[in-house]
Amino acid sequence: MSLETLFLMRHEMILLGIILVLLIGEIFKSNNSSHLMTNAALVLFGIHTIVGFLPLADANLFGGMFQTNAMVNFFKNILNVGVFILILQAADWIKLKMTENNKSSEFFLLLFASLLGVYYMISAGDFLMFYLGLELSTLPVAVLVAYNATKKQSSEAGIKLILSAALASGTALFGISLLYAATGSIYFSEVTAQLISNPLTILGAVLFVTGLAFKISLVPFHFWTADVYEGAPVSVASYLSVISKGAAVFILMILLFNVLKPLVAVLDHIIYVIALLTMFVGNLFALRQDNIQRFLAYSSIAQAGFILLGLLEGNQLGTATVVYFVMIYIFSNLAAFGVAGSIALNSGKKNISDYKGLYRSNPKLSLVMMLALFSLAGIPPVAGFFGKFFLFTAAASKGYYLLVFLAVVNVTISLYYYLLVIKAMFLTKSEQPIPFFKSQTLMRIGLIITVVGILVLGLYSPLYDYIYELSSILN
Repeated sequence: MSLETLFLMRHEMILLGIILVLLIGEIFKSNNSSHLMTNAALVLFGIHTIVGFLPLADANLFGGMFQTNAMVNFFKNILNVGVFILILQAADWIKLKMTENNKSSEFFLLLFASLLGVYYMISAGDFLMFYLGLELSTLPVAVLVAYNATKKQSSEAGIKLILSAALASGTALFGISLLYAATGSIYFSEVTAQLISNPLTILGAVLFVTGLAFKISLVPFHFWTADVYEGAPVSVASYLSVISKGAAVFILMILLFNVLKPLVAVLDHIIYVIALLTMFVGNLFALRQDNIQRFLAYSSIAQAGFILLGLLEGNQLGTATVVYFVMIYIFSNLAAFGVAGSIALNSGKKNISDYKGLYRSNPKLSLVMMLALFSLAGIPPVAGFFGKFFLFTAAASKGYYLLVFLAVVNVTISLYYYLLVIKAMFLTKSEQPIPFFKSQTLMRIGLIITVVGILVLGLYSPLYDYIYELSSILN
């Protein structure tokens, strides 16, 4: 492997280097230097995030197994920003809760190992690289979900994720084997050239997409989501909701718009039905939740249903709208999870009913949560409105007017339950509100970045035009 090849795999090699540095540091660190490991992880990953935005040439490596281009690099950079915000929000939880158990370094090692798998999954040029990336991105997260080993609920959540992931992985692998049987190749370019619509290829594609549907939490493959989110630490639930789901959406979009394009006539009907079910189930079940992590779990399920509207438009417009919406979703959801995590860390409260009167004791956190929920609901002028508007435009351009109408109905439902949280914080009085506390510095920095992202993408968004130009690479 030449130095030039290593440079073309810049994201993967730098992240692998960070993992090795942290691993060596864990071996030689003293009991008093655990905080230094957390700070080192933050600094190193921050540098990695910045370096990721440097220009990189398009290339196919290892006979086409690994692909890189401007759009793929942009995907990775979006996820890097999301992970950087996430570890800013998680740093204080690690220092205050995990350092005493000597489990601070392991969190970052597992998190970065999962992200490394995400990189390979996005850059995959064949099903083998994709599957290896899928497994590498999933197994470390299962450990993170059960990170609070002393809590029974956390251990149960880890087991549920392992079992669900195993089923999803086996289903996807069986679908890949059917596609290989039909085309005689595992390389994406060759599969596309040989793929024809017949019962064998349709079954293989459906099973393969089903495996990804588990990861995105699409109905009816969503049953694990709420229990796992509730049992996992807030930061890990945030990773599953934002980074893991965003990566799965990216790879599903690439495969639908390119590899499985000959089967799009059949798959569009399936996506249409799943989109409707996912929006309605996610929104209706969110109405019943009091635990904030379960609430955000069903909210994320509903948001996945909205994302599918963009996947029905299998061209440049569809690509741009999906990528833009995922960016907005990352900032909005990280803001909501960040506030929930800060409240849980400082007060131990995890129920929406505990948020009553929060504005009177913690006005800044209340405003951040309100902004995040308004963005998730799609209220102008915050970014979420434009994200949903572009998705609806993409679906309408293909003539799915009934689907767009039902999506608007779901926006109304989601607005109701998001406003319930805002009502509890701003209007409902409580004799025992959550006491005033000051979030730690790193958490405040993370929340400020999310707020800036929500406002900038909503009030000033030439970035959409840039994404639209990049989208021509995949179409």
